Parts: sequence; structure tokens; C-alpha cells
Amino acid sequence: MRAFLYVLSAALMVSVLLFHRGAGAQQPRQVTVLDRIVAVVNDEVITRLDLDERMRIAIKQLRQQGTPLPSREVLERQLLERMVSDRVQLQFAKETGLRVDDTELDRAIGRIADDNKLTPQQLRQVLERDGVPFARFREDIRDEIVIARLREREVNNRIVITEGEIDNFLNLQRAHESGNDEYNLSHILVAVPENASPEQIQARRDRADQALAQLKSGADFRQVAAAFSEAPDALQGGVMGWRPSSRLPALFTDRLKTMRPGELSPILRSPNGFHILKLNDRRGGGSPVIVQQTHARHILIKTNELVSENEARSRLRNLKERLENNTDFGALARAHSEDASATKGGDLGWLSPGDTVPEFERAMNALKPKEISDPVQSPFGWHLIQVLERRSEDMSKDRQRLMARQALRARKSDEAYQEWGRQLRDRAYVELRLEER
Repeated sequence: MRAFLYVLSAALMVSVLLFHRGAGAQQPRQVTVLDRIVAVVNDEVITRLDLDERMRIAIKQLRQQGTPLPSREVLERQLLERMVSDRVQLQFAKETGLRVDDTELDRAIGRIADDNKLTPQQLRQVLERDGVPFARFREDIRDEIVIARLREREVNNRIVITEGEIDNFLNLQRAHESGNDEYNLSHILVAVPENASPEQIQARRDRADQALAQLKSGADFRQVAAAFSEAPDALQGGVMGWRPSSRLPALFTDRLKTMRPGELSPILRSPNGFHILKLNDRRGGGSPVIVQQTHARHILIKTNELVSENEARSRLRNLKERLENNTDFGALARAHSEDASATKGGDLGWLSPGDTVPEFERAMNALKPKEISDPVQSPFGWHLIQVLERRSEDMSKDRQRLMARQALRARKSDEAYQEWGRQLRDRAYVELRLEER
């Protein structure tokens, strides 16, 4: 229905333009197309103006990175597919009640401004000077947060790593001299749909062959990645940067071990599709790693059908007032926290970077020892966080197991997210109209 109303509205606009141009037969009638639909995603549409705006931003980003631009037609197709994928995920988030309120959005924009050494007002001025409407920027950031939370909820929180997997991982690392190597690589992915027919698989293989042929003929990897790759980093020229071998699939590391910097891999096949790697550089690992650890505790209030975001935040504010009046943190955590740590007074023990979700870790890192945070939202709910102490620690055997767990989780997360996103896209009604004029 929404698409029908949009088409009807566009037709009415054109009719009004024709009427006001006059009915004289001697005047040639020229119709200027103001906008049109380039994709239908379930009951929503993506318009030509939406795509043109995304194109403008992407072209500017590619130029700033020094990435040669693919043809406009290729870049449009890549961006439209990305927009469709994002729209499908945002619709699913809305259907399942995932929201980001304005207060939280303001805090996120404040952090972006701080990272760029600007005030929020200065950030707004810079954006508008570059032709980016601030209202549009706010909604894009809101969408990014929603998609990140959706990934956490639907994918990351469902990943299980067993002790047996950790043992196998560490044994495999010890069996290979390159187990601690790090690789700086770039990557192209040509995805294969779930339950693809032999004809579809061959078409995808042909696309990967075209990309590899261009690379072998001397084309810039970044330009080919922007034109062919369907990985999330495609518009960054396929650059993955430095990755320890533990963070990469065995399919990649088995090939990278035999490659020299500057070399291209042959086409590699995985359940997700066809891959092409370029090894930019490599370096050995194994040096002692000094880790900054934080001993923290928290109180968690979860949101659900009965407890709203505002109510959870309000309850934590009241608890913080009591803490500021010398009420024992552990006692309040045992009485009110909805986390498994409640029985230990909210004590989370010693935490290393990456042990918690980004929102929690960011708020925790901003606290001084003994300081208590304001209410902090994460995918798990709302928290009060207190830092007890900090220390620097060399990586021990326990730390090695933790690092192995994180590496396995990151690897599984990347693969599971791509698979989940593909399944969500396959279930959606998508109609592409980019070729229509």
C-alpha cells in the first residue's frame, strides 16, 4: 500500500506541474522527474534521492581514502544492495521492539564529537558545511546503533564456545609455528545465496573470476573490491587491516602461510561464497602482552514488556542516590540486580579489554576507581557500574584461554552474522527497479 500511495503522489505532482505550465498546444510539454522508486523492501521504498545522497557520501569517502572509483553503475548497485540489507534489518528491529531513544542518541553523537575534538554544535556546523543535513546524520547514527544492537541480540548472544573448542584451538596454534602470526590483508567476498542452484553458484563463481582477472591485469585492489565485493568492508576498499591468525578462518590462514606480501590468493570457496585475499604484510607474534585490567561490579535492570526504558533508568537513578548516601553497593546489587553476578554483590572480577560489550566497556573505562556511573544502557539492559581498582597484567595461561575464546567468538560471530543477514534478506520481499527509467 505504501508503494502505491507513493506512486500516486508522484503522479499527482507531475499532473500539477503540467497544469501550471499551461494548456497551450504551442508549448512543448516537458516533464521533470522529481524522484522515483529504485527498490521496494517489504512495505517500504527506497527512492532515487535516497540512493543519490548515499552515492554522494560514498564517493566522497572513497576519494578521501584515495580509492579509485568504480563505475557509477557498479557503485550504485553495490550501495543499493547495502541499503536493502540495512532496511531489512531495521524493519526486523522495529517489529521486535528494538529502539534507540533521543537521549541515548545524543550521548552517542556527543562521543563522536569528542572523538573528533569538537563540540556537538561544532560537529553540526562541519556536517552542514559539507552538505550533510544534521537531521539525516542523526537518523543514520540511530540506524547504525540499532543494527549493532540487533547483531548483538540475534547473533553474538547466541554463540556458544565450549572448553573443548578452546583446547583444540590452542593445540592447533601450538602445532603451527605461525600460530601467533599477524596478517595485514585485504579481502573480496562474492556471496552465494542460501540454497543456491548450480546455475546461481556458477554465476557467482564467474563474478569472482572477473574480479580476479581484473586484479591480475593490474587493477587497483581497492577499486575492484568496491565494485565486486559484498563484504561489509567493500567500500573501504576491502581493507581488513591487521588480524592475528587466531581471528581468521582456517581457510584463510592455510593460504596466507604460503603467501608473500603483495601476493593474491586464488579464489577460495567457503559456505558464505567465494573469497579473494591480498596479503599486504605479515609480522610474527608471541611477544608478551601487557593488558590493562579493571576490577568492576554492577547492578543490572533488564527491560521487558513490564519494565520500560524510562522505568529501568529511573530505578537506577534512585539506587545511585542511595549509594551516594553510603548504602552498601553489594547489598543493593544482591537485592536489585538481575544479573548472575548479583549473588556476589555484582562483582564481575577482573575484566580485560573485549570482555564486555562496547557500551559497558566504554562507560567503565571512563570511571575513576571507586567512582559510580550514571545509568548506562547496553544490549542486556541498564547498568550502574562501579570501578574498584585497575592493574596491568601480563598474559597468563588463563588469559591465553580467554583470548582463544574471544578469537573463536569473533570468528563465529562474523560467519553467523553474514549467514543470519542473508537469511533475513531471503525472507523479505525485495523488488529492485534500478534499471527502470
